[in-house]
Amino acid sequence: MSRVEWWIASRYLRSRRASRFVSLITFIATAGVALGVMALIVVTGVMSGLQKDLREKILVANPHVRVLTYGEGLRLGDWPRVLDVVRKTDGVLAAAPFVLSQGLMSAGHDYAEGVAVIGLEPDTGRMSVTGLPRAFTSGDLRFAAHSSAADGGVVLGRRLADRLSAFPGTLVTVVSPAGSRFNSALGAFVPRYWRFEVTGVFETGMYEYDNTYVVMPRAVAQRFAGLDSAVSGIELRVRDPWRADRVARVLEDRLGFPYRALDWKAQNGSLFSALKLEKLAMSVILLLIVLVAAFNIVSTLTMAVTDRTKEIGILRAMGMTGRGIRTIFVAQGVVVGVVGTALGTLGGIAVALAVDRYRLVSLNPSVYFIDHLPVELQAADVAFVIVASLAIAVLATAYPARRAAALEPVEAIRHE
Repeated sequence: MSRVEWWIASRYLRSRRASRFVSLITFIATAGVALGVMALIVVTGVMSGLQKDLREKILVANPHVRVLTYGEGLRLGDWPRVLDVVRKTDGVLAAAPFVLSQGLMSAGHDYAEGVAVIGLEPDTGRMSVTGLPRAFTSGDLRFAAHSSAADGGVVLGRRLADRLSAFPGTLVTVVSPAGSRFNSALGAFVPRYWRFEVTGVFETGMYEYDNTYVVMPRAVAQRFAGLDSAVSGIELRVRDPWRADRVARVLEDRLGFPYRALDWKAQNGSLFSALKLEKLAMSVILLLIVLVAAFNIVSTLTMAVTDRTKEIGILRAMGMTGRGIRTIFVAQGVVVGVVGTALGTLGGIAVALAVDRYRLVSLNPSVYFIDHLPVELQAADVAFVIVASLAIAVLATAYPARRAAALEPVEAIRHE
């Protein structure tokens, strides 16, 4: 592009008294590109932030991989041998047995709550399988009970503790579904009641965990669930969480049937697939805003060609080639696209950072699993939006630029 072509293009972009309406359309086209780019950046950042936030919250109390058995029993009898194989597998940083069961909890009131009972090894966080030891607001995973009337110590999720008014030092009663015995005098099964002392409260930020989880020592949970010396499975933490599926496949090959390994992505596959699909759908829909702005660019340049037909004819008569005329109008469209994309990018980044930092959008955690709208700007997403916007702006100049270049000098000068 020569200096003359750039000077003429810049003159055409500036407002003049006879073409104020064309300049207004140019401003609207630029604003349309900016709004479309800003909306795309904010929405893709929100969807990426949702994926990251949910992943982090899920992995607070959820291991990278779980080794289980097939069948309905959820019972792993020879877990010491399996644990030895798991710990010798490349990429595994920590592994431990766990127990999974359910119960009915009451803190001495009329109200009782169904809970998910998790049995873990006592851990202070040095070699923990999950990030749960770092999520405590009071107490820890040592389960240090002080009451002689308790069968042991348990820790509760914050929402569950608040609802039951069960805080550290409180004795709670938990009804176990296992170990029920038939009472001939009553002619019915009588469940077994356990008394535990609350020794800690944790808050992960994940509604499901904070609302229903009760964690107790693995040995106590084995008796509570009626598993004797067996466990529900083995949970492990790997070096790279994104390659947890590969470690799971290696473990399945080594252990063989009836063992199976589920990584955290497979356990929450439907959730992340839905988020990924929603991100794609929202991006495509919002890209239509940029396409509408592209039509504005087409109409703006078409009107500019009509408005400056005589000038184009004079330029052609003075020796400017059709390619030069085409370059002038392409440059106008590119300027609109660049300015709109730049303003939209800066505005989108500013809005996204403000929404994330100041938590401008609050959510109901019982519905959305999180309490605010997180935002994470990824360089690849921002780059894609910028490239797509600029490409659409350049393509929008094709028709009006070619039309301007095709004008004959004599006919253009005679144009009224």
